[in-house]
Amino acid sequence: MLRRHLTGRPALWAAVVLALGAIFSSLAVSPASAADPVGSITGFAGKCVDVAGANSANGTPVVLYDCNGTDAQRWTVAGDGTLRALGKCLDVVDRGTANGSKMQLWDCAGGSNQKWVVTAAHDIVNPAANKCLDVTDNNPANGTRLQLWECAGTANQKWSAPTGSGSGGGSGSGFVVSEAQFNQMFPNRNSFYTYNGLVAALSAYPGFARTGSDTVKKQEAAAFLANVNHETGGLKYVVELNTANYSHYCDWGQSFGCPAGQSAYYGRGPIQLSWNYNYKAAGDALGIDLLHNPWLVQNDAAVAWKTGLWFWNTQQGAGWMTPHAAMVNGAGFGQTIRSVNGTVECDGKNPAQVQSRVGSYQWFTQILGVSPGGNLYC
Repeated sequence: MLRRHLTGRPALWAAVVLALGAIFSSLAVSPASAADPVGSITGFAGKCVDVAGANSANGTPVVLYDCNGTDAQRWTVAGDGTLRALGKCLDVVDRGTANGSKMQLWDCAGGSNQKWVVTAAHDIVNPAANKCLDVTDNNPANGTRLQLWECAGTANQKWSAPTGSGSGGGSGSGFVVSEAQFNQMFPNRNSFYTYNGLVAALSAYPGFARTGSDTVKKQEAAAFLANVNHETGGLKYVVELNTANYSHYCDWGQSFGCPAGQSAYYGRGPIQLSWNYNYKAAGDALGIDLLHNPWLVQNDAAVAWKTGLWFWNTQQGAGWMTPHAAMVNGAGFGQTIRSVNGTVECDGKNPAQVQSRVGSYQWFTQILGVSPGGNLYC
């Protein structure tokens, strides 16, 4: 697991996340959950997204058709980013990304050509192509094949998809990310990282994702979660994996020493809090004795999320400003990368890791239905 000195000291394992990305991209496809929203996808000319002839065979065209309530039009918006009907997935033929690439039904395989984001603006976007689900030639006739096309905001690209309770944002929590959206961002996360834990942690920093316009609030939430996604391999890991490093994170030069033990201050939580002095600083800020009880960060989801928010809102790290300030003052997502791990990644040192963070941020802003803004790179 990626681990970094939050005070800007040199980081270790600079390439680990690249390996994690490859691992996660090969994971088996998750089954749809009973909690995933199910229903028709309506759009152009008041018609529905339909599997031609209700045929579940691989390669069956996906078309526009009069809404009729049959299983051929019963779509599940799955938490892994797929759209499913008749037990299979909405799929771009031959993994196409060009304008005009056609839609079909195919066995769910986890490929990028089966991943979709249903945005708040009623677009259905394939992030791999950065294009929208589109009715070919604006033709409202039954049987018109659906395709990919550059997103233009036109009527033949607007859809109303089924949503779960609270999927419009916040589920009453006051947070700009709903639980359904959070699940879409992290379909394979460790059960420790609960949405409720994150919401409970927000009280520690009330300015987070609540400052500025609605767009800025959503951009900040997406930026935080994108960095968290990168740091933890999609919220898969709660603690640092390499136990051989654990004894390194005690700085006996600090007056308070390491009262929990030489090997107690390894990386934990969504930003991988490490070193005794960082546990002391975070605990003091949060009113929690993390110096003597660092295990709270791996045992209490709200505490774990609070440590991530502590860094985000109060620490400059390797950068020139806090990540919170970078987002609310318009400096851009790139400056959050610099704060989080700039000594290892920025200024051309590791462009692949920077791109990984940027890609996650772009994906998450699409889920939230906002532009990612400028200055994405560091």
